Amino acid sequence: MSFFRRELSPVERFENALREKQTARLKLAAKSRAADAIASDKRKAAERLAVAGAADAKLARAEAELRTVEERAKTLRSELADFDEQLGSAERALSEAKAQRERDGIADAIEAMAAAIERAAPGFDAGAAGLLAAVGKNTPSVPQAARFSASIDAVRREVLSAVELICWELRSAAVSTRSGNANAGQSADAEPEQPALPDIQRQLIYTLNPLQWREGAELKRVPAFAPVRLPKYLLTVALGHQHVDHMNARRVQTLMHVHGNGAAQAEVAADDPRLVDLDALAADAQEKRADVA
Repeated sequence: MSFFRRELSPVERFENALREKQTARLKLAAKSRAADAIASDKRKAAERLAVAGAADAKLARAEAELRTVEERAKTLRSELADFDEQLGSAERALSEAKAQRERDGIADAIEAMAAAIERAAPGFDAGAAGLLAAVGKNTPSVPQAARFSASIDAVRREVLSAVELICWELRSAAVSTRSGNANAGQSADAEPEQPALPDIQRQLIYTLNPLQWREGAELKRVPAFAPVRLPKYLLTVALGHQHVDHMNARRVQTLMHVHGNGAAQAEVAADDPRLVDLDALAADAQEKRADVA
């Protein structure tokens, strides 16, 4: 029954249209070959009449018939050429529909991953809250419990901030994939994240200005408006001077939507007047503390 007929997908519609055009093209090609054969026969007949010295009236009728069939054959050849162009367009449309179906499948999988991460985050938050509640009563009297509580709270905040960031990045990648602009979704993969040094504790933070600092012999430079894993020994001075902010801060969420994740920004120039040297700020802060002492 037509009432229960399933709606065709774009790929199925293009496949049906392409099959219909291919069938129509075969029929038109057969008509064109038949017309060419008739024109060839008429041409040979007119040639025989002319060679045999037929009457002018007979030759005139033969020429008129030849012109008629030649015009018919020419028209069919032109229609066949136009049909070939339409057939090529239909094939390209089908190819694009299949590519879009594949992109939609990948985008759906990415969005499902983001949704799964969001569903799992409350469980982690509840587990961390349970650990904090378990040691909360003994925190004032047991230093070990106090350190454990502070560590759990810091990890909890960082993981929840990372969840917000990765879900936003995944959904941005899904939108880019679905629209066929994969570069935006792959920009974060173009430059793999450098592994952190094992002896440096870090925290995911969002930059408000271009920053630089040294880690051993390596000079680190990061652009403004980008999430970075900043060494914790520089975190206090960077936050105090308003050069960074936490990932879950309201202004950071707005800046992330305006500027993206910062992965595609140009490299920071050494002479950039906005560049902030965190090592110098930390040294100044240490000197002030020493003067006060």
